[in-house]
Amino acid sequence: MPFKEGFKTSKYDDWATPQYIFDTLNERFHFTLDVCANRNNAKCRKYFTKKQDGLKQKWTGTCWCNPPYGIEIAKWVQKAYDSSLQGTTVVCLVPSATSTRWWHNYAMKGKIEFIKGKVRFVRNGDDSSPAPFHSAIVIFQGKKRTRQAA
Repeated sequence: MPFKEGFKTSKYDDWATPQYIFDTLNERFHFTLDVCANRNNAKCRKYFTKKQDGLKQKWTGTCWCNPPYGIEIAKWVQKAYDSSLQGTTVVCLVPSATSTRWWHNYAMKGKIEFIKGKVRFVRNGDDSSPAPFHSAIVIFQGKKRTRQAA
């Protein structure tokens, strides 16, 4: 399905994270689960496929999320935020779509790190030309709510 929200249309939504971006972040976070992947682009040993639908699964541990950039992106970023409230750390690679509702409703609740330059996503093992948009890393640090002592 082509994606919208002000981005150039693409007929694919399975672009892989460039390995150097994942490796740099994995050194910091030690990911245990890729919540949105397929067997060709998964970055972790444990991952959820489109068929498993990561949006319907419980996210635990330290999660990597490079979601589809279509209209569904809001659901993925909301799930990342909601999962962080349950104690899960989720790190997302997303377009820096600062004029969108999902950015203001959810992304801004995390720690945002902008990526210099435009990312070259990967599809079927080949680098593409740079994305037509800028990207950001949004970190939702897992914080379990605890009861206050009376």
